[in-house]
Amino acid sequence: MRMTTPALAIAVALSVGMAACSRQEPAPEPVRAVRTMTVGSDSAGGSHEYAAEVRARTESRLGFRVGGKITRRQAELGDTVKAGQVLAQLDPQDLKLAQDASRAALAGAQSNLDWATADFKRYKDLRDQGFISSAELQRREVALRAAQAQFEQANAQARVQGNQAAYSSLVADASGVITAIDAEPGMVMAAGAPVLRLAHDGPRDVVFSVPEDRIGDFRALASRSASLKVRLWGSNELIDAHVREVAAAADATTRTFLVKADVGKAPVKLGQTAAVLAEMPRTVGVIRLPLTAVTELQGKTSVWLLDKGSMTVRPQPIQVAGADGNTVVVSGGLSPGQTVVTAGVHVLTPGQKVKLYNAGAAAPSGAAAAIASR
Repeated sequence: MRMTTPALAIAVALSVGMAACSRQEPAPEPVRAVRTMTVGSDSAGGSHEYAAEVRARTESRLGFRVGGKITRRQAELGDTVKAGQVLAQLDPQDLKLAQDASRAALAGAQSNLDWATADFKRYKDLRDQGFISSAELQRREVALRAAQAQFEQANAQARVQGNQAAYSSLVADASGVITAIDAEPGMVMAAGAPVLRLAHDGPRDVVFSVPEDRIGDFRALASRSASLKVRLWGSNELIDAHVREVAAAADATTRTFLVKADVGKAPVKLGQTAAVLAEMPRTVGVIRLPLTAVTELQGKTSVWLLDKGSMTVRPQPIQVAGADGNTVVVSGGLSPGQTVVTAGVHVLTPGQKVKLYNAGAAAPSGAAAAIASR
């Protein structure tokens, strides 16, 4: 039976309308496989190792006390020098001329003082004989005092110029080792500009940097004079050291605090590389998580908690107290007994269905956490 043209058009329209009304359902979100652990109470602390360097207790940047052109440098990098040894020399010509001028001024002031002294004595005799008035004698006394002051001024200036001339030689103020050179012959130096760096003989320190979360432990070690262990590069021998100084402010670039430990009379050399081993007291009752469990969500450090009843996950912000090896010490946001996702956190969304990875295989449990699996 053949359909008429109007009937055919109606049938086509109905089929198109039914097709438009029927929408395909979106594909269900896949169930992600995750690893989990049940958090528990643990302890933090133990032994920590830091890279360190041996330095002198006192290290001076030596520079000339006057400005001028360097003509000679008698010290090289690594040289051992004695106190009083000349290390560098400035061109002394201008300083010597200034010294000669001050000596000439002193001689003129001395002559003026001698004349004023003799003049006052002569007028004093005339006053005693009644030939002049007291006012005339007072004028001669004032002139004598002025001459005396000019002489003292010229004498002091001559001593200053003498010192300035002596400052043309850079002298080691202590025995030690040259550890750096900042200027070469021919350079014109301003007064006080560093020329050499001198590590003084005497005590040696191991110097190392400590992150912000550990600085409180080292301040406590310094307060009770607790010892550290130092191992020099290429040696298995452990040397006792004591925290001597902890920086009050963090470095602007690395945000770490500089710590100096005294190694006593141990046979160490300047610049040696060392490892500092610090035994910190263990804190009981903290929560530790592997680094893989921690992520950042909306600018907050967070973890994913698993609801075992519905097998869904939700984010939970946490407060991190620091790192301990490959684990994170959590100071807030979690309670013992909660189940945290430790692997697969980068693909999760709030309320997402998950399943346990390698379900049915029991994993060993530790004091800090137990792997949850069924």
